[in-house]
Amino acid sequence: MDELELLKKDWQSDRSKNEPALSSEEIYPMMHKKSSSIVKTLFYISIAELIFWVIINSIPYFSSEEYRADLAAMYGNSTILLAITLFGYAVILAFVYLLYKSYKSISVTDNAKRLLKNILNTRKIIKYYVIYNLVVAFLSMAFGLYYMVYVNPEVSQQFAEFSDKQMFIATTLMILFTLGFLLIFWLFYRIIYGILLRRLNKNYKELKKLEV
Repeated sequence: MDELELLKKDWQSDRSKNEPALSSEEIYPMMHKKSSSIVKTLFYISIAELIFWVIINSIPYFSSEEYRADLAAMYGNSTILLAITLFGYAVILAFVYLLYKSYKSISVTDNAKRLLKNILNTRKIIKYYVIYNLVVAFLSMAFGLYYMVYVNPEVSQQFAEFSDKQMFIATTLMILFTLGFLLIFWLFYRIIYGILLRRLNKNYKELKKLEV
């Protein structure tokens, strides 16, 4: 049990006359500090994620000419690929900026209502970012599978020779693979961001009580 939980128990329990109860004004700074620390951690994680995706995308792109050619063929030309890549990084950078802005807002907040509002904003930012990434992951998988089956000459020729049963099995496997990939992606964000968001939500609920 951390220091904040102990203080809250002291504040809510009956204290002896020699030990006066802690007031909400005394507990609020602890809640404020904890919320600020959580959002700061979320900000650092977002930076780490940005660096991770840059490395993951850059290594195969710059180390394999064949990989670059396949990507260019998939998206039509290298210009479209570049535009999509820059857009993806722009969204992540915007997310990093919004989290940094939330952290700075919480850091200088001296009002419970304003702190509650900033926590709500942070939760919304994380929620929309996770939804965006899941949608992008789904579209990327769907587009990649479509390209492989209907555009890639080697693979599409093999699929054209499939019987109805073979096509059903192949389609089922591709759907299961896509769902499995999305589940892993969702679990990644559930673990990375979910733990901190639960703590932030807990702080939000406690602050609502203190506000009364």
